[in-house]
Amino acid sequence: MKLTREQKLQSVIEIEKSLGEIQDVDVLLERILTEARAIVKADAGSIYVVDGTNLKIKYAQNDTQLKALSPGEKIPYTCFSFPINEKSISGYVAVSGKPLNIPDAYAIPENCPYKFNTTSDKTTEYRTKSIFTYPLKTPNGRLLGILQVINAQNDDGEVVEFDSDAVLFVEHFAQSAIRALENAYLTSNMVRRMLKMAEFRDPKETYHHVERVSNFALEIYDRWAYNHNIPAEESHKFRDALKIAAKFHDVGKVGISDVILKKKYPRFTPEERSIMQGHTCIGADLFDPPESFLDIMCRDIALYHHERWDGGETGYPGTVDFKNFVIGEPLQMVKPLKGEDIPLSARIVAVADVFDALSHKRCYKDAWKIDDAFTEIQESSGQHFDPEVVLAFMQVKDRISAIQLAFADED
Repeated sequence: MKLTREQKLQSVIEIEKSLGEIQDVDVLLERILTEARAIVKADAGSIYVVDGTNLKIKYAQNDTQLKALSPGEKIPYTCFSFPINEKSISGYVAVSGKPLNIPDAYAIPENCPYKFNTTSDKTTEYRTKSIFTYPLKTPNGRLLGILQVINAQNDDGEVVEFDSDAVLFVEHFAQSAIRALENAYLTSNMVRRMLKMAEFRDPKETYHHVERVSNFALEIYDRWAYNHNIPAEESHKFRDALKIAAKFHDVGKVGISDVILKKKYPRFTPEERSIMQGHTCIGADLFDPPESFLDIMCRDIALYHHERWDGGETGYPGTVDFKNFVIGEPLQMVKPLKGEDIPLSARIVAVADVFDALSHKRCYKDAWKIDDAFTEIQESSGQHFDPEVVLAFMQVKDRISAIQLAFADED
């Protein structure tokens, strides 16, 4: 049934309400792009953020390209940036602060300062035609990002230009998106400050490490959710919390003595190792008592991401009462958790964290080759790791590899 203009506007208002519930900036940006495209029936689109003097792509979506993939797959993970200037369409919108509606990307007048880069079309054999680009700019002038929707479609699936109604809907939607982004950035800044504190204490807990683990975890969950037919509403809630909570997996190390935390050689004595393992309890205690679903997930990940799927004795901390743990004392060994008694979020982060640790250099070891790290994870399926989580991990192998490159450690 074709919706009236008023019904479409009401639909936009309903979508806007859900944006305010999203706490992670990246998850919110992806959702903004998805919903904006749905509102105006755009086949494709991208969303960019400001990165210094550049615009950096965060997400790109393309239904035509997606249909050519196997069910459950995503289009390739993209990561590139370009200068903020008038030479590109998005750059022009960023500089001018004004939206730009282009009926045909291949028919831009010669006197326009911006040009359409046809490289991507040639590579993917896609035909970009109509483009509407909108600046996500706060009332005080801060540019949060650039929203771009591509190839509007009519009811017959034909590509048309973005008409006045489409422009109205996107502009209305964008104002709510901006408010939601401002709130999400406040959360992001608080998370960054907490993680910076952990990085001061433990050199291994770098920005790149926690970002990789967080992004790995999100990719694994998305595929796991697809494999298990998880309803969209449940998936949206879980992935939003997971993206943030995964970053806090080792935050409890702030309570571990430097003598142990920064020890290089020789490696830990049994007692030192047991004290180090107490970081799981310290991390959990930071989020207790929990006041939200996010707090619960942060607590579960911090506490249980070192458990083993098979209940092996090297898993920890098990059924320990973390509230009674004494900082600086050895962790009292109790019965390890096993199988689905380990929260899903912790089972996912366990794979993401171990893979990242294997594939990157540490003070006590060299980095493994990435293929060897993938093999180790796969061979540990059913033992250290949940087989269903490992399956999802291997199914998104290409995206995991792309994230590795996007968040490479600095020399």
